[in-house]
Amino acid sequence: MHQALKYISGYPEQVVAQISQIVDSGKFVPWFEQRHPSRHQIKSEKALFDFTLEIKNRYMKKTAPLSKVVWDNKIHLINNALGLHSYVSRVHGSKIKTKNEIRIASVFKDAPEALLRMLVVHELAHIKEKQHDKAFYHLCCHMEPHYHQLEFEGRLFMIYLELNNAK
Repeated sequence: MHQALKYISGYPEQVVAQISQIVDSGKFVPWFEQRHPSRHQIKSEKALFDFTLEIKNRYMKKTAPLSKVVWDNKIHLINNALGLHSYVSRVHGSKIKTKNEIRIASVFKDAPEALLRMLVVHELAHIKEKQHDKAFYHLCCHMEPHYHQLEFEGRLFMIYLELNNAK
């Protein structure tokens, strides 16, 4: 099995075999580029914050505010993750203040917009649902109806990056 297929190792055998066949034929990179011909233009952290806030305000108005959304160069290597959500609660007198931060792996600076949106939706869902349970995925699908397909394609994007960088 090709090393890049580690990103889809938890998927059914026939799915992995199908992707493996495309990788082994050398056609994966052009296939992926044809499937996702364009990339988003959200390069600055302000643009990323605005993009995330727009989704949050549309689907999660009553949740705690976001204090920061940033691109992170180290996230993929250190945490074996593509995005992180962190929160800190502090008591100020009789009030509790919560700071929510989202970090998105910098490799997604050049991703198709749908894949960035899927990742942002995933991290936003953690504001309300901390665990990856039924309620969490229900919320993800509420914000992004094609969430599960895009999550799979986000894994394919990681394979694409690995194969494209190996050229």
